[in-house]
Amino acid sequence: MTTEIKKACEILNSGGVVGMPTETVYGLAGSIQNKESIQNIFATKERPFFDPLIVHVSSVEQAKKYSTNWNEACDKIAEKFWPGPLTLILDKADSVDDLITSGLETVGIRFPSHPVALELINCLGHPVAAPSANKFKKISPTSKEHVTSEFPDLLVLEGGECEVGIESTIVRVLENEIIIYRPGLLTSKDFKDCLGDNFKVSYQESPVAPGHLKHHYMPKKPLYFLTNSSEAPKDLSTISWEIPSDPTLAARELYSKLRYLDQSDAQALVVLIDNHYLNLESYRGVINRLIKASYLKSDLIKPEY
Repeated sequence: MTTEIKKACEILNSGGVVGMPTETVYGLAGSIQNKESIQNIFATKERPFFDPLIVHVSSVEQAKKYSTNWNEACDKIAEKFWPGPLTLILDKADSVDDLITSGLETVGIRFPSHPVALELINCLGHPVAAPSANKFKKISPTSKEHVTSEFPDLLVLEGGECEVGIESTIVRVLENEIIIYRPGLLTSKDFKDCLGDNFKVSYQESPVAPGHLKHHYMPKKPLYFLTNSSEAPKDLSTISWEIPSDPTLAARELYSKLRYLDQSDAQALVVLIDNHYLNLESYRGVINRLIKASYLKSDLIKPEY
C-alpha cells in the first residue's frame, strides 16, 4: 500500500474528498460511511443534491451488500462485464445514505477495473461514492492534470490516462428487461449476447441516473457538433476535431480533445462527425456526450437507434 493511498484514506475518513482514477474518467471520491465526505463531494463539485452519485465497490459481494434486488441477470452481467465500465441501478439497502441517492429508492453501483481505485476502496474498507472530478456540467477529466487544473488543492491519485475515456454505461436490470439510462462503451448487443433473446433491451433517460440533464460535459467555449464543415460559424474563429473512425478511440480522445480545443485561441469549437457514424450504436456514447455539450448541433444530427 502506497503512502498516497494511506493519505487518501485518512482524508476520506476525516470527511474530505480525493481525486481517484478509474478506467472511464477520474472521480471525485468520498467515503459512503462519512456524511461530511459525501456532502463535500457536492460542495467541491458544485453539484445539486438532486443529481445522485454512483457507489464504487471492489467486489460483487460488496455490491450485493448495498442492494436488495440482486437477481440472476445481475449475476450474469457482473460475471461478464465487471470489473469494468458498467453501472447497475439497483434497489438500495437501508445502509446507503439518502444523500448519495438524492432521496431515491435506487442506487447506482459500479465495480471499476482500475487498480488504483480498487486499492483505495480496499484500503478504506468500504465503498466510495464518486462522480466525475470536475465542476458540475463541465468537461470530465481523463488525466490527473485535468483534475488538478480545476482543483489545485485536491489530493489526486495518479492513474495515468483513462483507458475508456467516457463515463460508464448505466443500466437498470429488471426481471426480463434491461433499460440503458446512459450509453457508454457497452451496447444493447453486448447485453443481448450476455442474457439471451428473452431479455428486452431499450434506451431511455431517467433522473435515477447521473448525466440525464439536457446540458452536460460542456466546454467553456461554444461547441458546434456538425456533420459538414461548411455549417461551421463564419463570424467566429474556430478550431475543429474530426471524430475518428474507431469508436473506442473516439471515446478515449473525446474529453482530452475538448479540453485542448477549449485552451486554443479560437472563439468556438467545431466537432465533425461522418454521417455514416450517426446511426452506429457503437458511437452512441460519444454522440450522447457531444449533443449534451453542444452550443449548437447540425439539423442533420438526428440519430435513429
